[in-house]
Amino acid sequence: MEDSNMTKVTEFILLGFSNFQELQLLLFSVILLTYIICVTCNIAIIVLVKTDNSLHTPMYFFISNFAILEVMFVSVAIPKLLTSLISSDKKISFSSCFLQLYFFHALGATECCLLAVMAFDRDLAINNPLRYSALMTNEFCIGLSLFPWFVGFTVASILTIFTARLEFCGHNVLNHFLCDMAPLQNLACSNPYFSNMITSTAAVVLVIFPFFIIMGFYIHIIITISRIKSTEGKRKAFSTCSSHLTVSSLFYSSVIVVYIRPKGSKYDKYLAIIYTVIIPVINPFIYTLRNKDVRTTLIKSIRQLFSLNLD
Repeated sequence: MEDSNMTKVTEFILLGFSNFQELQLLLFSVILLTYIICVTCNIAIIVLVKTDNSLHTPMYFFISNFAILEVMFVSVAIPKLLTSLISSDKKISFSSCFLQLYFFHALGATECCLLAVMAFDRDLAINNPLRYSALMTNEFCIGLSLFPWFVGFTVASILTIFTARLEFCGHNVLNHFLCDMAPLQNLACSNPYFSNMITSTAAVVLVIFPFFIIMGFYIHIIITISRIKSTEGKRKAFSTCSSHLTVSSLFYSSVIVVYIRPKGSKYDKYLAIIYTVIIPVINPFIYTLRNKDVRTTLIKSIRQLFSLNLD
């Protein structure tokens, strides 16, 4: 018989990093700084790509899309984490929790697919340089950029619905700093097996599959680059891909560990810090400091700004 005393959960408690009480202020300061840097740098990339005609190419169009995505992605998780670090109130309402769950996974899934699209763009540019401009039209670019958003938000809605349909009663403490799939499913009073399997299947489709697609594109790219006789040609070809390859490797290495296992673990929140805080703040520097075109445009814009101020 079902226990009539079971209380339906109306809110959850996010433990976050409350086991490090003496480090709360330090963590808050560091994470706030990384959040500000991440948002500022990505907005700078968006503005640079929008305003400078020399950056109006498919590659930078996708980079600016990625920058928009990064700003949204970090803004879903980090503000709540910052609040919990300086407040004794660790609660989040049931609806807010599932809203965060939805947008976090929708944007995360979109990022997985967008990285694969960006790898396709680089492969097309290097292996079909003469036909690249004709193939990569504005309409095709827009279609390619919208596809990851459609897939990400559609799949996330399915995952969120299946998780929200579970019964939550009594236990409401999440050993995490955000509402994530595995911790929530493991709190359910009803059997989460089917929901776990849906999550694992989606992880394979949206994480493993794009990862292998990216690796396939880069194997193809490396083979092509190895055939280039000129050392300068090889360097130039690889420099256009190295930034994206670095970003993809950092992102997928942490995400695969967390989401391929349906049960989750107590270490997931520490791994989540890598792809919600550390990697997003590194990405703009990888794209700007290692990219000659963006670097040149940034320096030119700063000089123009200073000359205007002096005038």
